[in-house]
Formats: sequence, structure tokens, C-alpha cells
Amino acid sequence: MHPGGYRPSDGGYGRTGQDTSGGSADLWSDTGGSGSGPSWPGSGAPDASGEVLTGRRAGGPVSGAPASGGPSSGGPSSGGPVSGGPRGGVPRGGARRGAYNDGAADHGAPEYGTADYGTADYAVADDRAAGDRAADARVAGDRAAEPGAAAAPAKGGRAGRNLPAAIGVGVGLGAAVLVSLFIWRPGFLGLVAVAVGVGIWEMVRALRGSGAKAPLFPLLAGGVLMSGLAWWGGADALTFGLIVTILAVFVWRLAEGPDGYERDVTSATLVAVYVPFLAGFAVLLAVPDDGHLRVVTALAAVVLSDTGGYIAGVFFGKHAMAPSVSPKKSWEGFAGSLIATSVGCALLLFFLFDAALLQGALFGLGVSAAAVLGDLAESMLKRDLKIKDMSNLLPGHGGLMDRLDSILFAAPAAYVLFLLLVPAS
Repeated sequence: MHPGGYRPSDGGYGRTGQDTSGGSADLWSDTGGSGSGPSWPGSGAPDASGEVLTGRRAGGPVSGAPASGGPSSGGPSSGGPVSGGPRGGVPRGGARRGAYNDGAADHGAPEYGTADYGTADYAVADDRAAGDRAADARVAGDRAAEPGAAAAPAKGGRAGRNLPAAIGVGVGLGAAVLVSLFIWRPGFLGLVAVAVGVGIWEMVRALRGSGAKAPLFPLLAGGVLMSGLAWWGGADALTFGLIVTILAVFVWRLAEGPDGYERDVTSATLVAVYVPFLAGFAVLLAVPDDGHLRVVTALAAVVLSDTGGYIAGVFFGKHAMAPSVSPKKSWEGFAGSLIATSVGCALLLFFLFDAALLQGALFGLGVSAAAVLGDLAESMLKRDLKIKDMSNLLPGHGGLMDRLDSILFAAPAAYVLFLLLVPAS
């Protein structure tokens, strides 16, 4: 073993890595001499400039003995080391630089590189030792300073979303909801049923990444059942539909055996409660004669909460609300959500339902708190599943569940608050 810590490899001396030719690639150093024995980096006679060229050569040992006192005169295609002195002789103009180290001073932390003899192309090796990283950083800095080096193009906008697509999808969804509410109310039930089906599919798909296999078919059937029962039977029928759905999941899952049974039915119960049951309250909001106004008020409250929280967070946000769940949410943003929603809903309920301003403000506070909680709940679920979006179904938005997270929690809150503050006639 060399005093500097180098150990001979199977096919030569130095470190052995994997090359593109499928064999072992030996580190080699051109230190001058006759080539009769191994040359350690930093030992032997250096070349004319006093530096040692180190690197990996694909295909085996270097053929041909280097000339005494300097590098071999053989070119890249002749089998010898690359011609030219260190640093100054390295080709530029698009070719990458190799790793050089001063044999007299830097042999304790050598830089390793690769040599492509067909193109005189050098690059820092991927399988470098921890001690090489500082030297590799210097090489990378040299590359960045070379003329013609272009910076990588930025990907996406600041929010990482396609803003035009996001706006177009949002406007389209909002228009579909408004048309169904004000022109043909049963169409809103159809929209909710479709949204429930898509949300269930996204949730089941996302949970499969963690190993849970929630049965899809009974959940889809139960989701449609719950939406219909809420429309024709009210809150009690919606709860009955949830119980039937969970029982169907328990029975359906028996066919696949006991392995993972508890895990699968637990995840399916989560899906049944989170998506179709909570969405059923949006259906309940639309049932009364003024149901279209109630749904619009609840949706407007969610929009006010999101907008107020975003603006307050951007300008005043300093204290993280839940950094381990949603790092961008701040207490200042939460306060902005509450203020914007309470003021906006006070006016909405006053003009639409002839309610007192205080009643509208209380309604806004409750719905805003539920919307923020829903957003945090889905963020925590996605972090646990290690995913960014529930799917890529909606351009610029991710999945449908990424847009329904706040609404699913806000709908039950709005339903209960309407019952207490502005009961249907």
C-alpha cells in the first residue's frame, strides 16, 4: 500500500471504477519514467510542468510507454495519454475539462476524471470519493467560467404551474358549476357525482403507492349512492349511505384473503369519509329553494379565504403555521383568510339572505377555518404519501382532489352554519 493511502486494484494501481465498455477502468497517472511499474499520484518524476495528470481510461491500461520527462506524444486515437501539457493543453470549445492535480502538493486528495480518447472529452467521474468533492467543485467552477457556457433554462414559473392552463381550467369548472346551479339544478348533482368518482379514483391510486389496496369498485358505487341519497333523502340518508359503503368494502375485500385486510379496509374507510361523505354536504346545500345561493356563498367563502390568506402571507407572513406540513402557510396568512372571509361573507349574507352582519361574519370565520384545515389535511396526507399532486388530470392544477381539499371541509361547515344562522324556510 502506498504511504498516501492508495491501494492496488485488480487490474492496476489506483481506484477502479466502471466504464462504458463494461470492463474495469484503472486510474492512471503520467509521471514520466519507463512505465515498467505502477506510478502513484504524487510519486515519480512529474512532467515538464511539475503536474501529474490523473484520470480513468475506458478499456484497460494505457498502451505505450510515456516519454521520459513529459507526457506521451500519442494523440487520443493512438492509445497513449492525451497530448499536450496539463491545463493549457486541454481542449475547450465545448469539450469538458478533466481533473488534474499537482503531484507535489495535492496527492492526498486527488481528483479523478474520465478520458474519452475518441473525442478528447474529460469529465469528473460520478463515483468519486468524499475527499474528491472539493476538488471537483473547483473543476465545475472552471467549466462554468469557460466561454460559451450556457446556464440551464428555468423550468416553469415561480409557482411551478402553467398559469394560463390553470386559469382556463378554473374558469371552466366555475362556469360549469354556475350553469348547473342557475339553469338546471339536477345538473349540479351530476357534477358532484362525477367529481366524487374522480376524487375516489385519485385517492385509491395515491394510496396504492404506500401499499394500501382500497377496493375501487365498492367505493365508486358507494360514492354515487351517497350523492343520490343526500339529494333525495337528506343528511340522515347520506350517513346511511356511508355505512352501507363501508360494509360493502369490508365484504368485497374478503375475496382477496387476509393479507393486508385491515390496512386495505382502513384506507378504504378514509376514502369513503373524505371524498363522497364530505362532498355530500355540498349536495345538501343545493337542495333548498335558495340552494343555488347557498352553494355559491360557500364557494365564495373558500375563494375569499384562499385569496386573503395568499395576499396576507405574501406581504406579512413571517411566522410559519405548520412548517412540517405546509411550509408556505403562515399565521399572518391565516389571519388574512379569516378577515377577508368574515368581511366578504358578512356582506354576502346580508344582501342574499337578509342576515345580520354579525351572522355573516361568524359564518365566514367558521368556513374559513374549515377551508384552511382541509388544505392542511390534504397537504399532510400528500407528504405522508410522498407525492406532490394527487394526479396530473387538470393542467396547471394537478389532480381534482388538489382543488377540492378546502371545499370538502368547507361544505359541512357551511351546511351546519347555515342551519344555525340562516335556516332554510
